[in-house]
Amino acid sequence: MSGVPLRVVSYNVHGLRDDRAALAGLIRDLAPDVLVVQEAPRRFRWRQKCAAFAAETGLVVAAGGLPSLGNLLLVNLRVRVRRSWCVRYPLTPGRHMRGAVFAEGAVRGATFTVSGSHLATDPAERPEQAAFWKAELDKIDGPVVVAADLNEGPGGGAWRTVGDGLLGSSEDLPTFPASVPSRRIDGLFVTPGVGIERYEIISTDRARVASDHLPIVADLLLPSS
Repeated sequence: MSGVPLRVVSYNVHGLRDDRAALAGLIRDLAPDVLVVQEAPRRFRWRQKCAAFAAETGLVVAAGGLPSLGNLLLVNLRVRVRRSWCVRYPLTPGRHMRGAVFAEGAVRGATFTVSGSHLATDPAERPEQAAFWKAELDKIDGPVVVAADLNEGPGGGAWRTVGDGLLGSSEDLPTFPASVPSRRIDGLFVTPGVGIERYEIISTDRARVASDHLPIVADLLLPSS
């Protein structure tokens, strides 16, 4: 399959509370064009904290942080960000507010949109959040990359809602907890027409101490514009 290569990494970084040097070093070695982050800084001094994390990983901030409730998109200098936006899901009283981040980018003439989210731990909340996010994703034309901590596996309704009509990995690849992975709750999907050359869960010793989730790395081929 021909196309423009794009490496995307999706990673729940656990609020940067684990071995930060291991985390930054792992991301630098993976060398993503786009890093989709869940549980990024979202409170006091979030801009400085997100910028510092980006600098540690050799990337730059594209979108997210507080406006998307802790979802963050970082990119390398191959990627030109054309526009970005965030959405917030309806708040369930007494629960954690959540949302999603979006960025439209271009690399070597190929355009794409990437979106990231982190769905609720509460199974009563997740279906509505998934439906809200999916409705926003369905508004986008062209190639789309979708990555998230879905807090449930492929058998769940929210996972099926988000993944409907999209391509991902059919393998049972556990991502959580990083120390002894047993559950697949993180996913990365693409629209038809985007090639997936590699879809891998990184489970090295360094990954097991960098966060409580393991990262997904996907080497994609975007259709040439």
